[in-house]
Amino acid sequence: MGLFMSNTKELDILLEANKINKNFGNFTANKDIDISILKGEIHALLGENGAGKSTLVKILYGILKPESGTIKINNKETIISSPNIARKNGIGMVFQHFSLFPALTVAENILIALDNKIRFKDLISKIKELSKEWELFIDPLKVVSELSVGEQQRVEIIRCLMQNPKLLIMDEPTSVLTPQEIENLFKILKRLAASGCSILYISHKLEEIIELADKVTILKSGKSIASINAKNTTTKYLAETMVGKEISTLKKTQSKIISEDTALELKNLSKSNNNDFGISLKNINLKVKYGEILGIAGIAGNGQTELMEILSGETICEKEDEIFLDDTPIGLRDITERRKLGIETIPEERTLHATVPNLKINENTFLTYFPKYGENRSFIGRFLNNPDNSLNESENIVKENDVRCPEPNPMASQLSGGNLQKFILGRSLANNPKVAIFSQPTWGVDIGAATAIRQKLLNLAQTGKAVILISQDLEEIFQLSDKIAVLNNGNLSEILSADDISAANIGLLMGGNSITQDGLEIKQ
Repeated sequence: MGLFMSNTKELDILLEANKINKNFGNFTANKDIDISILKGEIHALLGENGAGKSTLVKILYGILKPESGTIKINNKETIISSPNIARKNGIGMVFQHFSLFPALTVAENILIALDNKIRFKDLISKIKELSKEWELFIDPLKVVSELSVGEQQRVEIIRCLMQNPKLLIMDEPTSVLTPQEIENLFKILKRLAASGCSILYISHKLEEIIELADKVTILKSGKSIASINAKNTTTKYLAETMVGKEISTLKKTQSKIISEDTALELKNLSKSNNNDFGISLKNINLKVKYGEILGIAGIAGNGQTELMEILSGETICEKEDEIFLDDTPIGLRDITERRKLGIETIPEERTLHATVPNLKINENTFLTYFPKYGENRSFIGRFLNNPDNSLNESENIVKENDVRCPEPNPMASQLSGGNLQKFILGRSLANNPKVAIFSQPTWGVDIGAATAIRQKLLNLAQTGKAVILISQDLEEIFQLSDKIAVLNNGNLSEILSADDISAANIGLLMGGNSITQDGLEIKQ
């Protein structure tokens, strides 16, 4: 498994970037990066959080301008100064967070993005034609807010296809898809590649890269360190090349004891949502015991945000007896009161919601501790009158959770996504919760950080704490959970043992299908 592949004839190269450099102040995001993408090739881009992937992709798509370096398209040097110029040169991009207007129709969203004028009637016909040709079945007159996440991704792809792309960049395209939708997406991408369109595929999911890609370029610390034949490698080799060391495996104790006592229970919880694009929760029932991890799977936009707000106390229940902690009704208690009772929640959104980006990490630590201990004047004095105390607290969190900081006590915004998440997790666990609720804890996090975070969750349950895991990552759900339920359109499925249900059936439930006990596919 050589690190670098042999050179290819220039005629086969669609896009070649040489010595790409990009700085943000004193921070070097890209340093002398080289990458060559062949015509009709599926080329994966891999790297830890902060390795420079996003920066490089934004340069190729014209969002950012490099300090130095060259980009050639079909062996002709090209300056990509804007996304408009990128599109004119045959480069399309499907972002991780879709750039669609929910209140507009599919056709209206596509029309806005087109550089060339087209009659609306002709646009409708063209969308239907592409939809049929590529099996991206979508109604052009349907409002985007009424579409599933998988259908919204189809809109993004059709929008790119309208411009006859030579290169399609896809950023974490499967993070919000069911297994069935992932399978369909891979079929489409392979067909596109076979037709001559190149694919630049960014993902943290190594199994996907092995299955889909022809070649892998690995970035580390802003540099391109390897170019590998994806058909002649393993996930283990990719992971270890990416992080520069052996990746530890999760240690799941077989002898874990799950208490008979229920820690947290929801009884017939319903909550209407008046937001045009929000989801109402409908008659939700769940129990999680001490020592147990309950995994809640589902596609984004099916009520996960609303459920998290209810569980945390950001949103108050209609009635006190809709949520119980140790048989005590707490439905009308707010987030501060629930934290005092021993419930910690780690939200999906790391910046602004879980941290204040422009505050230092010791200040962010203080903000988390304050709701629990703020009534204690000695606590306030210990932190406010002697900032070293809060600094010591944050330093302990950094050390115990292997948070890698660019400088001592940096601002939260200075940490990479993976390190910020490890800090947030460690800060909450330092409060020694009875119940911990995590939403997408490893979303957008590289394999090294993800493994560390998942081990923390396993360890937490092993010590007798109750854990609720809300995640779109099915691999994560099955790795960690003792029991699994699926949230779809505000409805929670029956809670089932993780040992008894397959990923395929979880995928069907995520897609809104009803599966009875008799119809379950039991794992062999």
